[in-house]
Amino acid sequence: MVERIIKLPDVGEGIAEAELVEWHVKVGDIVREDDLLAAVMTDKATVEIPSPVEGEVTWVGAEVGDTVAIGSAIVKLKVAGAEGAVAEEPAEEAPAEEAPAEKPAPVAAAPAPKAEKPAASAAPVKPAVPPQPAPKPMRADAAPIQRRAPGEKPLASPAVRLKAREAGVDLRQVQGTGLAGRITHQDIDAFLLRGPEPARGGGLVEQSAVTEVKVVGLRRRIAEKMALSKSRIPHITIVEEVNVSPLEDLRATLNKKPTPERPKLTLLPFLMRAMVKALAEQPALNALYDDDAGIVRQHAAINIGIATQTPTGLIVPVVKHAEARDLWGCGIELARLAERGRQGTATRDELTGSTITITSLGALGGIATTPVINYPEVAIVGVNKMVVRPVWDGTTFVPRKMMNLSSSFDHRVIDGWDAAVFVQRLKELLENPATLFVDI
Repeated sequence: MVERIIKLPDVGEGIAEAELVEWHVKVGDIVREDDLLAAVMTDKATVEIPSPVEGEVTWVGAEVGDTVAIGSAIVKLKVAGAEGAVAEEPAEEAPAEEAPAEKPAPVAAAPAPKAEKPAASAAPVKPAVPPQPAPKPMRADAAPIQRRAPGEKPLASPAVRLKAREAGVDLRQVQGTGLAGRITHQDIDAFLLRGPEPARGGGLVEQSAVTEVKVVGLRRRIAEKMALSKSRIPHITIVEEVNVSPLEDLRATLNKKPTPERPKLTLLPFLMRAMVKALAEQPALNALYDDDAGIVRQHAAINIGIATQTPTGLIVPVVKHAEARDLWGCGIELARLAERGRQGTATRDELTGSTITITSLGALGGIATTPVINYPEVAIVGVNKMVVRPVWDGTTFVPRKMMNLSSSFDHRVIDGWDAAVFVQRLKELLENPATLFVDI
C-alpha cells in the first residue's frame, strides 16, 4: 500500500484560505472515489471536497473551525499501489498529486516477505457497510432523539445517505450532531448500536445535560458581521405603518393568470420597485461607507440584498441591478437566489455586492423590529407581518390590511430627516401601487 495526500484545492478565484466546517470522514473510514471528505466555507459559500481515489483514511489535518490555506494537506489515504505493491509509502515522501506508480520504491524494502503475503491483500475489498470503531454509548441523561416531521428532509451527505440505505436506517429517526443538525457517519453508528429510541412515559423529568456547540462556519461569520455592524454603526430605526390593502388587491389581480414569464408575485418585488424609485431621489442611501478611509461610495447600480434563512443560518443573496428589472424580473431572480441559498449552492458572486438590504420575517415578523445594517451598507428595510386592523377613514372604522416597515440607517452619514423622507416615500409608493408603473 502507498499513502496519498489530499490537499485543499483552489475553491475560488482569489481565495487563499477557507474555514473547515465539517468532516464527512474520520481515521479508519474506507472511502470510494468521489465520496465526500470534508466541507469548507469561503465568503458564506460552502464547498464540498470529494476524494479523488479509493482508500482508507489514515490522517486528518484539521479540526472543525480551523482556517486552512489553499494547497495544505487535509487528508491522507492508504491506497493500493501500482502492480499490487503493498509496502506503505512514508508520508513525508508522498507528493499530493503524484501517481503512486511514479514514486521510487523505499530503500531497503525487502521483497521476499512481501511476496509471501496473499495476492488478495493487494486490493482491499470494500464491504457493503464499512467497519467502524464502536462508538461510545450515549449518556443516560443525553437528549432524546428529535424525530422530524413527516416529509422533512434530514441534512446528510450522499455518503451518509448511502450508508443509511445499506444499513436499512431511516434518517428521520437519527439525531444529527453535525453542523446545523447534519447527520454524520458517527450518528449512524450510534443509532445502529442503540436502536430506535423507545417512547417515554408521561411525567416531568429533571434535565441536567449541557451541550457545547462550537461556533463555526456560517454561524461564526454571522456573529462576526453582526458584532462589527453594531460596534461601528450608530443605528437609527424608524417604524412606519403602511396600508397595503390596495397593493394586495393589485397583487391578487396580477396573480390570477401566472405564466412562466410572469409567475405569481410576493410583496417583496413591489417593495424592491418602490426602493428603486425612492433611491433614485436619495442616492446617498444606496451607498457603502468605508469608515477607515472616511469615504462614502454612492452606487448607481441598485443591488438589493435579501436576507434569507437557510438550514445553516442567515445568508444574503443579492438581486443585481434591480433598477433594470420589472416586477416579474425582480420576482424571478429573487425566487432563484432564495432557492440556491437554501440548497447551499449559491456562488460567491451571488452572495456579495449588495448596496442596500431587505430583511423580512414574513408572518413571524412581529409588530416592529430593529434591523441590523448589513455592514458596510448604510440602510436596511425590514418588513413586518401583515395584519387586518380597523382604520378610521373619517366617518367610520373600516378593515384594512396594515403592515409596518422597520428601517434602520447609519446615523453617521444619514440624518434623521433624510431617513424619514425615504420611509415616507416608500409608504406613499406602496399605498398607491399604480405609481410604481409611472414616472412621477
